[in-house]
Amino acid sequence: MAYVEWGPADGAPVLCVHGLTRTGRDFDVLAEALAGQGRRVICPDLPGRGASDWLPDPMLYQPPSYVAALAHLLARLDGPVDWVGTSLGAICGMGIAAARGHPIRRMVMNDLGPFVPQAAMARIRDYIADVPRFADIPALEAHLRRVHAPFGRLTDAQWRHLAETSARPAPDGGLLLHYDPAIATPIRTQEAQALDMHFLWNVLDLPILAIRGAESDLLLPETAAAMAEKPGVRLEVIEDAGHAPALMDPSQVAMVAGFLAA
Repeated sequence: MAYVEWGPADGAPVLCVHGLTRTGRDFDVLAEALAGQGRRVICPDLPGRGASDWLPDPMLYQPPSYVAALAHLLARLDGPVDWVGTSLGAICGMGIAAARGHPIRRMVMNDLGPFVPQAAMARIRDYIADVPRFADIPALEAHLRRVHAPFGRLTDAQWRHLAETSARPAPDGGLLLHYDPAIATPIRTQEAQALDMHFLWNVLDLPILAIRGAESDLLLPETAAAMAEKPGVRLEVIEDAGHAPALMDPSQVAMVAGFLAA
């Protein structure tokens, strides 16, 4: 599993884990800011994404495999760590933090809660099954702007950065998105059903910053409100964003950095 590391080697570590079809480079803006505060920031590419190896069995592209890979990375850090997880990255964070003796000190859950409705799962199944090809970076950027408009208000430079870090060359020309198309296999082969993870959520006992995009279809308002009733949970809602806030806006970066600094 490949990763990008920021900041001093002796800084207090922060692990940033991306969403389903994304890579660790999504956190470049946040990682640079945290590194500037003396934090050691590790941004892995989950298996099948970015610079990480593809898995031989597509049915392994499921949270237990990701949690196992991340647990190996945490073991190498050998100490307390803060966790920032967007969507799938937050699922993995819950999986780690639900275990006894886990190393997570504080956790940011970006637009993911213990319940994901069936309609949102169906939308994910439909869009992840598409394997688009692009002539160039501007065409790929236009695709990201359309598909990931719920990321919120990004600058032109930020959209271009996401496009450049989301591209891989196609063997016969053009560009593809930087992930193994087979990551869709477990989702595509099953009927879309609501995802209930209260069995993980109910045992969590650590400070949590729950972030919700105001227009999110994955983290519903009622789910977020129930999360906020759990001791140690702080809920923040990002206006003009859906699933999931990009954590690139200065106010969002400051919010995350402030929570992790406590």
